[in-house]
Amino acid sequence: MAVITNIEDLRQLARRRVPRMFYDYADAGSWTESTYRANEADFQSIKFRQRVAVNLENRSLRSTMVGQSVAMPVALAPTGLTGMQHADGEILAAQAAEKFGVPFTLSTMSICSIEDVAAHTSQPFWFQLYVMKDRDFINRLIDRAKAARCSALVLTLDLQVLGQRHKDIRNGLSAPPRLTLPNILNLATKPRWVLGMLQTPRRTFGNIVGHASSVSDMSSLSSWTSQQFDLSLSWQDVAWIKQRWGGKLIIKGIMDAEDAKLAVATGADAIIVSNHGGRQLDGAPSSIAALPAIVDAVGSEIEVHMDGGVRSGQDVLRALALGARGVYIGRPFLYGLGAMGQQGVTQCLEIIRNELDLSMAFCGLRNVAQVDKNILLPGSY
Repeated sequence: MAVITNIEDLRQLARRRVPRMFYDYADAGSWTESTYRANEADFQSIKFRQRVAVNLENRSLRSTMVGQSVAMPVALAPTGLTGMQHADGEILAAQAAEKFGVPFTLSTMSICSIEDVAAHTSQPFWFQLYVMKDRDFINRLIDRAKAARCSALVLTLDLQVLGQRHKDIRNGLSAPPRLTLPNILNLATKPRWVLGMLQTPRRTFGNIVGHASSVSDMSSLSSWTSQQFDLSLSWQDVAWIKQRWGGKLIIKGIMDAEDAKLAVATGADAIIVSNHGGRQLDGAPSSIAALPAIVDAVGSEIEVHMDGGVRSGQDVLRALALGARGVYIGRPFLYGLGAMGQQGVTQCLEIIRNELDLSMAFCGLRNVAQVDKNILLPGSY
């Protein structure tokens, strides 16, 4: 592909270069995938008001997210198995985000460990935490995030049970991939990916293997994870984690105004309106559809962020207009990573920035602090 102009171009290139099981892992939703599709589609009905003859000199996208200065109000979302989209994927994505000036969020289920990412970056990044039954492991994971100078903890609450993703089951998803005949044949068509993986030792879950009790290799990891997601998770656990962490806390997975109010009561610094990218409850509303009611309920009390379905800078602008203070991108940067490694992540961010900047200008604004519902066509949201 000679010229890449948008996120879809990166997606098409990633699809050609990443093994099927890992591309499908990133690019699929649960069950019928209706919520996964709605996340993206629902942005398109929201229309802008185009303005003219406005001074557009000295435009700026700079903002803050939980008090941290950012080049634009966009963060890289926590995504599992990022290091299976491209060798050393979490490290490369974190380096791209650092150079660009936006936050990178490392998943608990990452391939590269917290320590790996910290050793290859110079600025603090964010760490995403799942709550496991093994509280000793959680305590040590929080301590490791502190030691790595992570500047915010992103606590995900919507994975007490795992949504069924049909493609992962059909593909026999594992990290590293099982050498079945279909997988071997598919890997044979991805020489660039295979070569990268052969050159790195990072091919399993770096935050877990060797750190969690009784998990020393991949053979024991699967049974451990299936037993560890905590069905009894409560708001009391959230309060405990906030106290144990002691730093900036962002709660991810809020889709209901009542839950948003409960999150405010914990003293969290921000919430993320998120349906886990359409990978959990199929049939739930899109994140952008849920955002306005949550902003109306708690927006003056807590910083509201969102993720899900964002594929362009215009989608970022729509979310900001509906009250989000920050927007997370997951699949877009994974497409860039799978397509071209660190360069692809950088290109993804540049595409988002350019689209956000130009769209904001067409709406007659010079900086993101001016963005509100007035830039949207009444009746379209």
